[in-house]
Amino acid sequence: MEKGDTEIPLPPPPPLIPSNIRPEEVNSPKRSIVTRPGFGSNGRRISLLTNHFKVVVNAPDVIFYQYSVSISSEDKRAVESKGIGRKVIDKLCQTYPVELNGKRFAYDGEKSLYTVGPLPLNTLEFTVVIEESSSNRGNRSPDEPGKRSKLSYRSKAFRVEINYSAKVPLKSISLAIQGNEVENTQDALRVLDIILRQQAANRGCLLVRQSFFHDDSRNFVDVGGGVVGCRGFHSSFRTTHGGLSLNMDVSTTMILTPGPVIDFLLANQNVKDPRYIDWPKAKKMLKNMRIRTRHTNMDFKIIGLSEKPCYQQLFPMRIKDGDEEKTIDITVSDYFFTYKSLELSYSLYMPCLDVGKPKRPNYIPLELCSLVSLQRYTKALSTMQRSSLVEKSRQKPQERIRVVTDAVKNYSYDQDPLLQACGIRIEKQLTQVDGRVLEAPKLKIGNNEDCIPRNGRWNFNNKKLLNPTKVERWAVVNFSARCDTSYLSRELINCGRNKGIHIERPFALIEEDQQSRRASPVERVEKMFEMLKAKLPSLPHFLLCVLPERKTSEIYGPWKKKCLADFGIYTQCISPTKINDQYLTNVLLKINSKLGGMNSLLVLENSSRIPMIQNTPTLILGMDVSHGSPGRSDTPSVSAVVGSLYWPLISRYRASVRTQSSKMEMIDALYKPLANGKDDGIIRELLVDFYQTSGGRKPVQIIVFRDGVSESQFNQVLNIELDQIIKAYQHLGERNIPKFTVVVAQKNHHTKLFQPGAPENVPPGTVVDTKVVHPRHYDFYMCAHAGMIGTSRPAHYHVLLDEIGFSPDDLQNLIHSLSYVYQRSTTAISIVAPICYAHLAAAQMGQFIKFEDLSETSSGQRGMTTVGSVPVQELPRLNERVQASMFFC
Repeated sequence: MEKGDTEIPLPPPPPLIPSNIRPEEVNSPKRSIVTRPGFGSNGRRISLLTNHFKVVVNAPDVIFYQYSVSISSEDKRAVESKGIGRKVIDKLCQTYPVELNGKRFAYDGEKSLYTVGPLPLNTLEFTVVIEESSSNRGNRSPDEPGKRSKLSYRSKAFRVEINYSAKVPLKSISLAIQGNEVENTQDALRVLDIILRQQAANRGCLLVRQSFFHDDSRNFVDVGGGVVGCRGFHSSFRTTHGGLSLNMDVSTTMILTPGPVIDFLLANQNVKDPRYIDWPKAKKMLKNMRIRTRHTNMDFKIIGLSEKPCYQQLFPMRIKDGDEEKTIDITVSDYFFTYKSLELSYSLYMPCLDVGKPKRPNYIPLELCSLVSLQRYTKALSTMQRSSLVEKSRQKPQERIRVVTDAVKNYSYDQDPLLQACGIRIEKQLTQVDGRVLEAPKLKIGNNEDCIPRNGRWNFNNKKLLNPTKVERWAVVNFSARCDTSYLSRELINCGRNKGIHIERPFALIEEDQQSRRASPVERVEKMFEMLKAKLPSLPHFLLCVLPERKTSEIYGPWKKKCLADFGIYTQCISPTKINDQYLTNVLLKINSKLGGMNSLLVLENSSRIPMIQNTPTLILGMDVSHGSPGRSDTPSVSAVVGSLYWPLISRYRASVRTQSSKMEMIDALYKPLANGKDDGIIRELLVDFYQTSGGRKPVQIIVFRDGVSESQFNQVLNIELDQIIKAYQHLGERNIPKFTVVVAQKNHHTKLFQPGAPENVPPGTVVDTKVVHPRHYDFYMCAHAGMIGTSRPAHYHVLLDEIGFSPDDLQNLIHSLSYVYQRSTTAISIVAPICYAHLAAAQMGQFIKFEDLSETSSGQRGMTTVGSVPVQELPRLNERVQASMFFC
C-alpha cells in the first residue's frame, strides 16, 4: 500500500537518559502571541454578511472612572445576596442626585461601577433605605393570624461605600483598532458591555455572562423533564480589523419550566401520577428554587421539604386567648383551612415546601406554589433533552439575520445616556465582509481511484476503501433483545466484501441471558466475558457489541474498559435501528480505522506533496480537555492528546489520555518526571511512537492544535503547555528543539457568516481573515463543513506561534485539508480532525470511570494520584495491543 502501512523493521526507540543525568534545558523567554503576517489570497471570492454591527465613536477622548462598591447592612455585615445590589444602587441614584453631580452609573451588579468623568470625591458614603413588601409572619407560618398578619412594607437600611479605583480611557479602543498593543482595551470594552447588561437588567432580563433573556413564553422551547430552553441574545463589543463592532447573536439558556411546582415534579420525574413521585429525589431537585405563593403573591426560596405530609405536619403557633398569648400545635392543613379559608386538595397527602430558615421552618402546601420564571437550570441535559433542544432551537440563516437585526433596532442602544455620553452610534445592518471559498482537496480511495468531494461530501457507493483490513477471529455479543445478530453479521460480511474488507464468519454470536439484564452494568459485562471465554478457543481479535440504547447505555463504559484496558481487544459498539448499506458502511469505516486500515487519504498526502511537511518530519498534535457534568466537582477532568504517525501521513493518529483535577483546563500531564528519572507524561508516548512509525525520524517540526481554551488562557498555552512539550522532548536526550506552530481552535463563539439573500449556509471551505478578525493578532474564521440544517458556526482559528513559517495560504489550506481526513465519516468536519480525535478519546476513556464509585477505589491508594491535597482517580492504561491504535474512531 501506501507509505503508512508497509511492514518495515522498526528501529530501536531513542535511548533513555540515565536518572542521574539531567538533560540540558533551555530557559526559554516568555513567548508572546504572534501578529498577523498577512492575508490569504487562495480561493474563489465571495461576498458575505456577518452578525457584527459597526460602531461609531464620536467622543473617543471620554474617560471612564472606575469605583469599587461595598454594600453592607446596618450591622456592618457585607451583603452578598445577588440581585440586591442593583436595587440599592438604583435607589442611591434616585436619593442622592445632587451629591453625585447628576452622574449616571454603569454598575456590574457586584463590586464595580463606572461613570463618565469623576464623582465629586474619591471616597463617598451613603445610607440607602429600601422598602420591601413582606408579611410579618412571626416565626412559624407564612402568614400567621392576628393584628400583624397583613401585608406590610418593611424598611431596610444599607450602607454604601464608593471608592475610586482607576481611570479607563475610551481611547484605548481606537488605539487597539489601529494595531497597537494597549493594556486596558479589555477594560474599556468591559465597561461598554456592562452598560448593555445594565440596560437588559432594567428590562427584567435574566443575565448569563454576555447574554440576556426575556421572560416571554414565545421564547421558550420545552425539552422535557421540567426544563425549557429560553431564547435570548448574546451581545458584546469587539475590537476588529474593521473597527469597533457590536457582535449580536441568538443565544439559548436552560431554565426551569415556570408554573405549578407539582407540574414540574411530574415532568422532571417522568411520572403521570403524584403517587409515584420520589420525594427524596424531589427534595434534592427543589432545593434553592424560588417559588411564588398563590394566596399571598410573595416569593420564597425552598430550603427543603417537611418530614410529614401536610395533614400530619405540626408546627407551633402563637394565638391570643383573651389577654394572654399561648402556643398551640396545629397541622399545616388545619391552619390554612381555619385561618386562610383554603381547603387543600391533592397536596394534603404530600410533604410541604419548607421556605424558612434551617432552625425556623416555614411550611407551605405544594398546591399553593408555582416556580418563578427565569430560574436557570444548570445540571447536564440528558441525551434526549439535548437532541430536543437542538431540533427545536435551530434557525435557518435568513431567520437568524432577521431576528438579530430586529433586536438591534428594537433595543435602541443609541438612546442609552451613558453610550450617548461616549458619542456611540450603532449601525442597524449587518456588516459586509469579503470571504474566499477554498477548493476541496482530492482524496485517494481504493483501486487507486481519485475521489472529488462535492459540497463537502463524498461516499463509498460502488467504491473500495483505500487500505482495507481483514477481520478475523471475531465475535458478536448482544446486550439487546431487539437485534437479530445472525442477520446483522451476514449483512456486515456482504457490505465489507463490497468495500474491500474481508470479514470471516464470526466465531460466535453470544446473546445475553434474560436474568443478567437486571444486574449492574459492570456485572453484565463480567458475565458476558465469562460466556465469551467458555465459547471461544482463545480471546478474539475484535468484538462487535450490540447495545440496548444509543448514546445512553450504561454498559458502554464498563464494556470499553474491559476490552481496551483489561484484554486489549478491538471493539465496536452499535445500537442499530435500521440495518442498511449506508449504516453498515459507516460502521465499517470505524472498524477499518480501529484495526489499522485507512479509508482514504488526501491525494497530496498519498504522493507526499503537502507543502512545508513533505520534506521535513512533522508531528501534528491535537489537544483537548473534557470536563464532567455541570455541578459535579467530584468528577475528574479528562485530558487527551493525539499525535500523528507514519510521517509524511497526516491522517493516522494515536491517543494518550489522563485524568486531572476537576474543571482544570490546562493539561498537567504533558511532561511527568518520576522519582526514578523516567517521564510518564503524554508527550513522551507520542514522540516515541512517531519515531518508531516514521522510519526512525524525529520530529523537526511540531504543529499543535489546541481546543477549548479562551483568549485569557492563550498565554498559558504558549508558556506553560508548550514548555512542558519541550521538556518532554529534551528528556529523551534531544538538544535541537523542533520548530513549533501553535493554533487554538474555538467553536464556542458568536460570529456567524451568511450569504446575502441566499436561503442556504455559506459553502464549505469558506474563509474570512479580514474586517471581523482581531486588529493585531493572527486569526481567521473557517467554515470547512456543509451546514445542512440551522446556521453554520465557523471555527475560529487563532495562530499563537508560527516558528515553522507557514504563509497564510499554506496554513489555511493545511487546516482545511485536515477537515477532510476524519476517518469516521464521508463529510468534511467543522474543525480539524486531530482535535475531534482528542475529544473522542477523552470522552470514551472518561466513560471508564463514570460508573465506578470513587470511594471504593480510594480506600487503597492504587489508581489514585494526588494533585495538591485533592486525590484524582487515575484512568487505567490501555492494553499494549491497542494503545497505538485509533481505538477512539
